Amino acid sequence: MATGKNIVLVIFDSLRKDCIGVYGSPPWGKVRTPYLDALASESVAFNRVYPEALPTLPVRRGIYTGQNVYPFHNGDFRLKGDFTGAPGWGPIREDQDTLSEILRENGYRTCLIANVYHMFKPSKNFWRGFDQWMFLRGQEGDPQRSGPEISPEEIDRWIPQELMSERRVNFIRQCLKNMHGRLHEEDYFNARVLIEAARWLEENRDADRFFLCVESFDPHEPWFVPEHYRRMYDDSDGREQVMSCYDETTSWPPELLHRTRANYSGLVTMCDRWFGHLYETMRSLGLLDNTLLIVTSDHGHSIGDEGYMGKQGYPSEPAVYDIPLIVRHPEGAGAGQASDILLQHTDIPADILAFAGIEPPQPLDGRPFLEVALEGKRELRDHVTVGWGSTITIIDERWWLNVKVDGTGAFLYDLKTPAPREKNVADDNQAVVQRLFRLAVDDARGGFPDYLMELARTQTDAPGCSELAARPT
Repeated sequence: MATGKNIVLVIFDSLRKDCIGVYGSPPWGKVRTPYLDALASESVAFNRVYPEALPTLPVRRGIYTGQNVYPFHNGDFRLKGDFTGAPGWGPIREDQDTLSEILRENGYRTCLIANVYHMFKPSKNFWRGFDQWMFLRGQEGDPQRSGPEISPEEIDRWIPQELMSERRVNFIRQCLKNMHGRLHEEDYFNARVLIEAARWLEENRDADRFFLCVESFDPHEPWFVPEHYRRMYDDSDGREQVMSCYDETTSWPPELLHRTRANYSGLVTMCDRWFGHLYETMRSLGLLDNTLLIVTSDHGHSIGDEGYMGKQGYPSEPAVYDIPLIVRHPEGAGAGQASDILLQHTDIPADILAFAGIEPPQPLDGRPFLEVALEGKRELRDHVTVGWGSTITIIDERWWLNVKVDGTGAFLYDLKTPAPREKNVADDNQAVVQRLFRLAVDDARGGFPDYLMELARTQTDAPGCSELAARPT
């Protein structure tokens, strides 16, 4: 297959796979994504894609290098200027080539446009290899502004009384400071990122070939969204709720959970609308005819799924671990098709380099996949292993196993049953548990670091952006 020149990679943070129309609907009903659906009709949509390591920064280390981050050797980071995240929450290793470095050395003009502020904290290096990089500030707790101070009335507007806490107040206070003076839809974060991406394409039409990486932190929480998007899903004038509580939602009033889901859905639709701006800019510039366009997410987010809200890593859930991957080839190969091959984030840079006809300077853990899918093959690998903190998730054609790295605390689900999540069948299938666990140990290549084994021994949860408590099924 002849290859084109250019590559555009778009990553949305916390975009649930089931909130894109081509993949179906979340439990609360359909979310409107007309532009991503249009893209899917011109692309191959991959149905079984999973992270290699979670959460935010480990994901991007894998995407930007094609190298495995699991099992987090030398990954117990304690960096000044950042909180202690999950294992692997750190910069790209100095001995690893980045995708952008490889492409630039092979004649590509490279650019990163992002507002994922974790990538730009002290000691991080995710912009390595980009000829131009742009950090659009202000998401979440990014200390972009120190004033003006936020009134108690404004705090009360955004945090329901039953969720009020000092930590949440401080968080929302910084968010609102960063949003001060925002008047128009174009001022919102996802719009700004995608407008700048489209502008870069216009300004760099002279490039022989380019690689543009677009990182939108939306639809990550907090789910602030223009009211007209929220009203698409909840037209009431009830209380606001934009935060992820990282806790149980079973005691929530139904209208509060409904409003939360409406705000998230509205933000997904807004992301789709501004992705459409980038997509149509590419069309009007004639770039769809010579550009590989890839859209994906780092992970999803539970919003009342199984009575929980947050990014839950143990027991792992499809709402978080299933990710979308839509790949549009410039020649239209595979348009409208779907593929069930098992993929991981590290496969994306491997496929990009294969498309560009570039041999990586060092072996990659990821594998090229688009040609395999277009040939109608089902298997690139027979399982995937996903690392998050002290737990691992192993998924094959039939089983979903979530277990701690010391082999304890197994959750096993049979994917061939009508409702796999209803029953943990680990006790009745110990041979399956042991077989899958051995695969994960083999994938660890030399076993687990001591600090990770100690973490498994002392903790009953898998820490990520917050404590993610395990619950019995």
